[in-house]
Amino acid sequence: MKQLNLTVSPKQASDDFFIRPIVAGKLGCNIEDITAINIRRRSIDARHGKVKINLAVDVYINEEPTQPEGNKYVYPEVGTKKSVVVIGAGPAGLFAALRLIELGLKPIIFERGKDVSARKRDIAAIHRNEAVNPDSNYGFGEGGAGTFSDGKLYTRSKKKGDVRRILEIFHQHGAQDNILIDVHPHIGTNILPRVIKTMRETIQRAGGEIHFNSRITNIAIQNKKVKGVELLDGRSFEAEEIILATGHSARDIYEILQRNGVSLEAKSFAMGVRVEHPQQLIDSIQYSRPSRGKYLPAAAYSFVEQVKGRGVYSFCMCPGGVVVPAATAENEHVVNGMSPSGRNTDFANSGIVVEIRPEDLQQFSHYREFAGLQFQAKLERLSYKMANQSQYAPAQRLEDFVAGRLSQNLPKSSFKPGLIESPMHEWLPASIGKRLQQGFVQMGRRAKGFFTNEAIILGVESRTSSPLRIPRNSETLEHVSIEGLYPCGEGAGYAGGIVSSAIDGEKCAEQVFNKLRND
Repeated sequence: MKQLNLTVSPKQASDDFFIRPIVAGKLGCNIEDITAINIRRRSIDARHGKVKINLAVDVYINEEPTQPEGNKYVYPEVGTKKSVVVIGAGPAGLFAALRLIELGLKPIIFERGKDVSARKRDIAAIHRNEAVNPDSNYGFGEGGAGTFSDGKLYTRSKKKGDVRRILEIFHQHGAQDNILIDVHPHIGTNILPRVIKTMRETIQRAGGEIHFNSRITNIAIQNKKVKGVELLDGRSFEAEEIILATGHSARDIYEILQRNGVSLEAKSFAMGVRVEHPQQLIDSIQYSRPSRGKYLPAAAYSFVEQVKGRGVYSFCMCPGGVVVPAATAENEHVVNGMSPSGRNTDFANSGIVVEIRPEDLQQFSHYREFAGLQFQAKLERLSYKMANQSQYAPAQRLEDFVAGRLSQNLPKSSFKPGLIESPMHEWLPASIGKRLQQGFVQMGRRAKGFFTNEAIILGVESRTSSPLRIPRNSETLEHVSIEGLYPCGEGAGYAGGIVSSAIDGEKCAEQVFNKLRND
C-alpha cells in the first residue's frame, strides 16, 4: 500500500476511473496492478481562478485493500450505576451522556423541548406564521439548535480535543462516510435528526434516561454544593453532579443561576443580519466561472473585516441552503440558516455579524453582567415589531441598505413565512448598522459581485453565541465556587458550534468521572 497526495480537476476527482491513470503514472506501475484507491482526505482549492481538488489517498498494488475499521465506541449497561444529571440534549449534553456511559456512569438528561419527531411539527407551525412554542422550536428540543440548523462539523478548535473522535461517533450513529473525509464535513439538516435519534436510542439502550418536556425551574444549591433540580411539572431529582449544557438561548437558566448566587460574567458576542444571494452568483464568484458545473458542490465563502475597531465577519455560511425563523419566544424575531445534505437549493446565505464587547453597552450597564442579554433581547423584540408582530422577516436589498434607501420590491427568497420590506438602515443600532454598511462594501471589494442588489439582508441574526460566561475552574471544569456544577458548551461560553460543544461535553463528563473516582 502506498500513500499519495494528488491535485486533480473536479472531473478527475469525481470517479476512480479518472484517478487510476494519474496514480499509475506517479507510481510507475500498470493500471491493472492497482487493486483499490481509498480516499483519506479531500478538499477544494479555488484560489488563483482555477479550481483543483486535493486528495490524500491510499493506493493498493497487487494486494487486496484492508478497509480501515475505525474506532468503534462501546456503551456498556449503566442502568444500575451512579447517576449524573445532564441538563440539555444538545451536542454538549448528548456527547457528555455518551461519554459518561463509556466511563460507567448513568446519565439522566432533562430536556425542556420535545424529541426530534415531535419537534418538527412545532417548527412547521412557525413556518406557517403560527405561534412559537417557547420550549420546542429551532433553538430548543432534542439535538439542540444544530439539529435543524445545518449540521456543519468544521471547527477551528482542534487544540481543544479529538475532533476525529467526534466525527467517528456521528458516523457510528448514521452520518455519511464523507464526514470522515472532507476537510469541511457537513451532515445536513435532513439527515442529522435521524443521527440524533440513534444517539438517543444508544443512551437509552445502555440504561441512561432522557426526559423530554422537562424544563428546569431551579437548581438546588446548599453550602456551595449542588443538591438537585426542580422541574416545571413539580418533579424534583437529587443530584450531586450536574452537567449544565443548556445552549446560548436558554436565558431563564442564567436567571436561575443568578437567583441562586451562582456567579456569571459578561463576554463578547456578535449580532447582525443574515444575507442571502443566488447560489449561482456565489458559485461564479468563488469558482471564477459562470456556473459550477456538475462536479463541484455549491460554493461557500468566509469574510473577516475590521470596521471602526470591531470585527465584521461571516458566520454559519450555508451554501445551497435556506433562511429560517429561529425565535424561541412569541414576541421576538430571530433568523438563522441551514442547508440540506445535498446543498441543492437556489440560494446561499450567511450571517454577517458585528463584534460586540461588554464596554460597548454602557447604556445597559445597570443590567451589569446581563447587559448583553438585554441588548440582544431588545433588538429581537424590535425586529418582531418591524415585522408587524409576525414571523415574517424584515428585509432589504443589500445595496439599498448600504445607500440608506427603502427597497421598493424584494427578490425571491428561501425564507418562509415570507418577507416584509423594512428600512433596516434606520432601526438597526448604529454600532451594528453602520459597521455592516462599511463591511459589506469591503467584502464586495474582495469578492467582485458580492455587493449587489440581487442580495437581500434579513433581520436579525442575534444568536451567534452567548453574551454570558459561567466561570469554571480551568482544570476541574467545575464552577469556580459551586461544587458539582459543570458549566458546559455554548451556553456556558466555552464552545462555538456542534463539534466544539461535543468536545466540551465529553471533557466535562471525564472530569465528573475523575472526581467520583477519587472520592
